[in-house]
Amino acid sequence: MTQGTSVLNAPVPVAPVLVARGLAKAFGGRTAVDGLDLHIRPGEAVGLLGPNGAGKTTTVKMLLGLVRPDDGTAELFGRDAADPAARTRVGYLPETFAQPEWATGDRVLRQHARLARVPREDVARAAADALRRVGLAGRGGERVGGYSKGMRQRLGLAAALLGDPDLVILDEPTSALDPVGRREVRDIVLALRARGAAVLLNSHLLGEVEQVCDRVVVMDRGRVLADRAVADLPSGGEVRLVLDRVEERLVAVIEGFGTIVHADDRAVLVGLDDRDAGPELVTAVAAAGGRIRAVVPLQSSLEEVFLQLVDHPGEEARS
Repeated sequence: MTQGTSVLNAPVPVAPVLVARGLAKAFGGRTAVDGLDLHIRPGEAVGLLGPNGAGKTTTVKMLLGLVRPDDGTAELFGRDAADPAARTRVGYLPETFAQPEWATGDRVLRQHARLARVPREDVARAAADALRRVGLAGRGGERVGGYSKGMRQRLGLAAALLGDPDLVILDEPTSALDPVGRREVRDIVLALRARGAAVLLNSHLLGEVEQVCDRVVVMDRGRVLADRAVADLPSGGEVRLVLDRVEERLVAVIEGFGTIVHADDRAVLVGLDDRDAGPELVTAVAAAGGRIRAVVPLQSSLEEVFLQLVDHPGEEARS
C-alpha cells in the first residue's frame, strides 16, 4: 500500500512548451546555427546568451517558424513551429518593433490583440491593460512617430503580453530602456513565471539574466557551449581588498563578512556571505585601522562563466 501511494503521489513530468532538436541553418555557405538542442518547460525562464554573430536571433526565428531550418526540428506545444495554430499561444518581442509612424499606440495594440485572438469585446480592455503593465498608461492615444525609442520598446513588450501567452520570447527587451524600465521588465518576467508561462530571454545584460532566469544557454559560432541552471553557477560576491599591510586583527574583521579565499601581506580576497555587503566591509576595515588602497569587486559569476566559455569554446563543446 505504501509503495502504491508513493507512486500515485510522484510528480507528473511536465511536457516542454518548446523543443528544438538538431536545428541547423546556413546563409550563403556561412553556418549560423549548428545542431542546436533546446527545451523550455512551463514556468521556466531561460536566458539565451552569446556574443554578436553567435546565432541567437536566427535561432529565435527558427523557433518561431519565421525561418525554415536546413536541418532539425522545432516544436511549440507539440506542434511544428511553422504551424500558425502553435504560434497563437506565443508572445514575441523582436529586437526592433517597427510600426507605422501614423498609428497610435492604442491602435497598434488593438490590431495585435486581434492577431492574438483576444475576443472582440475584450480588445479595448486588453490594450489598455497592456499599456498599463509596461508603464504607458495614458499614452495610448499618441502616435508612434512621437514615441521615444524606449517608449517603442515598451509598446512592443505590451504587444507580446496580449492574450496572456503561455510562452513569451523576448529579443533584447531592455536595450532601449533606462534603469527603471529594466527593473519593470524584470518584474514582468518574474510575474510571467509565477503564473506558469515560459520565457525565453535573449539579452546582452548578464546581470538581468542572472536575476530572472532559471537556466542559461550560452551560444557561440552557432553552437550551444553550455546549458546550465543558474542555481548551479558559482555564488560570486568576491571582493579583493588591497591594504597598506594585512594584519591579523584586520583579517579577523574581514572574516566576519565571509570566507577568506586568499591572503598575503598586501591583499585579501574574501567571498562575501552577502554580496551587497561590500560598503559595510570597507567601513569596518577602516574603523579597525586598516588603510585601504583599493577595493576590487570580481565579475559576477555568470559573467565569468560566459567569458570563459566564449574565450575557450572548444573545451566546453567537447565536454
